[in-house]
Amino acid sequence: MNASKLALAVSLSCSLFSSTASQATSLEDSVKQALPKLEQLYLHLHQHPELSYQEKNSSARMAQELAELGFEVTANFGGYGVVGILKNGAGPTIMIRADTDGLPIIEQTGKPYASKVTTVDASNNTVGVMHGCGHDIHMTSLIGTAQQLMQHKDKWQGTLMMVAQPAEEVGGGAKAMLKQGLFSQFPTPNAVLGLHVSASIPAGKVGVVSGYALANVDSVDIKIKGKGGHGAYPHTTIDPVVLAARTVLALQTIPSREISPLEPNVVTVGSIHGGAKHNIISNEVMLQLTLRSYNPEVRTQQIEAIKRITKGIAISAGLPEHLMPEVKVHDDQTIPSTYNDPVLAAKVKVSIEAELGADNVQVAPPVMAGEDFGLYGRTAEKVPITLFWLGAVEPTLYTDSVTKGDTLPSLHSSQFAPDYPATITTGVKAMTRTAIDLFNQ
Repeated sequence: MNASKLALAVSLSCSLFSSTASQATSLEDSVKQALPKLEQLYLHLHQHPELSYQEKNSSARMAQELAELGFEVTANFGGYGVVGILKNGAGPTIMIRADTDGLPIIEQTGKPYASKVTTVDASNNTVGVMHGCGHDIHMTSLIGTAQQLMQHKDKWQGTLMMVAQPAEEVGGGAKAMLKQGLFSQFPTPNAVLGLHVSASIPAGKVGVVSGYALANVDSVDIKIKGKGGHGAYPHTTIDPVVLAARTVLALQTIPSREISPLEPNVVTVGSIHGGAKHNIISNEVMLQLTLRSYNPEVRTQQIEAIKRITKGIAISAGLPEHLMPEVKVHDDQTIPSTYNDPVLAAKVKVSIEAELGADNVQVAPPVMAGEDFGLYGRTAEKVPITLFWLGAVEPTLYTDSVTKGDTLPSLHSSQFAPDYPATITTGVKAMTRTAIDLFNQ
């Protein structure tokens, strides 16, 4: 769509709502009326978090809520995924997605409603569980939006597709749902929308990103081999700890010297393990890396450079071929970058500004975090997608952090505590208005 067509679409959207001036007030009032029950739902979800691939009860609750609203519900799709379909006459299909899994974190917010859940993870470890990434807000906003779109059915026509997706934190949920046929067993959407809480935007405000919004994410293991021996006789060994130290430093030349400075990317060594005793030179050292980028070509360049550099260092140390390092890319954990379709992102921004006011909508920068939401825009159907940031910080805390320079608890922090009434209200209003506008364009 060229600029003039986009301007026309935006103009038509604004005309629709200016001609029904009571719509915004009606939406605000109905969200306000629904908030007490939505808060109850949020508190329940917050106090009963479940890890990735364990979202049985969260999934059942989402299915129940959508069914009670009149949606045709398919449960246990792609694991514990839920798909709710509501047909409301002829028109486009709009998909709205929320993720459902929690994190292995012991909550330390001190809130009276804090999660006290513990469970056994996939490695048979007993861990605390917390919605430290706001997925409880996402689920609650999904149900709140479904309620409002049902209540305002006279304002739109088309097919509404609500998706509660599991296993986002491990990058498996979107893959599983798409693999099972999300876009073939159900109507292929004309647009896919999502929201994600932000730990750096005050509640009541929203951030919209055009283009790349979140990064490619890869997990890489490197096994660096050597020839072990006594720490007092290093000349008789090839020390893998020294090779690992050289490797860690050399890998930092990939973003700084090998990839264009115009291409954002990160190579982080997050874990290093080797040796067992002070005076023993071990036979191997293990490194664990996370790679971040936006451009798929940069991702490939990072991986190829890692393989070349690690092997080159091993050769320079005199290691034989059978002791070359092993580089393993965990393809099953790879998450592609999220690219917000610019035309759709512009429409989303206009709709949210119309509902919340332009002062409450900001242009947000891309981040190097990852989200499997991007997969919905990478199928053969090339569906346009947009995920926007939903401010979740209590406004006074946000102001204090700015004036005093205090650091706010981040997503995945044990102390992350959204201002949930304001955040839910904003999320439901923003998503409902956006969906109605898209149905009418």
